[in-house]
Amino acid sequence: MGALIVRYVRYVSPLRRAQSPSVPTGVGQPPARRRNALLAVDLLDIPFWRRAVPALIAIVLVGIADLFSGQDRYLAPLMTVVPSVAALTLRPLELLGVCSIGLLAVFGLSHYDQVDNINDVRFLWGAMVSYLLLSVFSAWVARIRMRRAAAYAAVSSVAEAAQRALLRLPGPVVGPLHLAVRYVSAADASRIGGDLYSVLETPHGTRVAVGDVRGKGLGAVQTAAVVLGAFREAAYDEPGLRGVAARIEASVERHVPDGEFTTALFAEFRRPGVVQLLQYGHVPPIRVDPEGGAHILDAPDPWVPLGLGRLARGEPSTWDQPFGTDDVLVLCTDGVIEAKHRHSGVFYPLAERVGPLVRGAARSAAELEAAVGRVYADLLAHTGGELRDDALLLLITRTDAA
Repeated sequence: MGALIVRYVRYVSPLRRAQSPSVPTGVGQPPARRRNALLAVDLLDIPFWRRAVPALIAIVLVGIADLFSGQDRYLAPLMTVVPSVAALTLRPLELLGVCSIGLLAVFGLSHYDQVDNINDVRFLWGAMVSYLLLSVFSAWVARIRMRRAAAYAAVSSVAEAAQRALLRLPGPVVGPLHLAVRYVSAADASRIGGDLYSVLETPHGTRVAVGDVRGKGLGAVQTAAVVLGAFREAAYDEPGLRGVAARIEASVERHVPDGEFTTALFAEFRRPGVVQLLQYGHVPPIRVDPEGGAHILDAPDPWVPLGLGRLARGEPSTWDQPFGTDDVLVLCTDGVIEAKHRHSGVFYPLAERVGPLVRGAARSAAELEAAVGRVYADLLAHTGGELRDDALLLLITRTDAA
């Protein structure tokens, strides 16, 4: 029964969320959204009859067991499992209503087993009193569960609002670029992830930053805020990507605790037909050509992540890659390429899968949005529908011909 409940809750209460820049979202959480968050957390967005199914199944199973065991075995006291099961999914009043059905079943089974006809009816009274007391206690437990769910929903909505305010999701068009994004929260909705991205139109071209902060929670958010804040300032001031990255590195060294680091990838779209890249230990981007061929753009001189620059000698170097109007640039975080197969545990082979899924996406913004949806769906199919880490997919095309 415990395994059944766990599988039922996993089925009816997915907490994963995907965000796309094509759907504008506000920074704050409106009341309706907060209510929806609470309903999803406490399963109350599920119809009553579906939430009552586990408890009703328990009533049926106990009844069948008692009937098939014969009148010489009194199994009606097993009905006390019903309030405990109901406390997992029902409101207090709903619980009492369902438990009243179980109480009637106890009466019926007691009559079938002839417990109510013998001189000593202490068995019957013991079963009844135990069932009633456990029902009242389970209603109290359900009330406590709902209060904690409300607190959890409040924390989740604040965390989501904080992350949205931090990311400042760009629109589907920035300068000459078309964007399609899937930013997926981890399985635990109360955690705030460390994946970050930003796309800015600046006097020095359109600049993109994608990063992945080590760790989770508030510490990761603070580091992400430092990185994004520095990028948003430096991107407008510095004429070159190396200057932008140097400013971010300096901010990280000042404001981030020792030992914490952020992998990052910077891209600049200034000249038509070319993209300039600068990599700091991040997942290499992939360029998908019009025929669907996937080309991994490895850095000729890989550099250490942000925050570890003082441990390395020399300086990072940028490099240029051809990137035309028929190409698609695929950026991601390690939550994508390290997503494990649901059975074999093999990492998701993005470079092998992305070509056919993205081919032709440069034709229009709608095609690009559909393409990122296909990649995300394929990722979920690979993992069995659940991601263990935050994941970011960013697809970019350009409209300025060479």
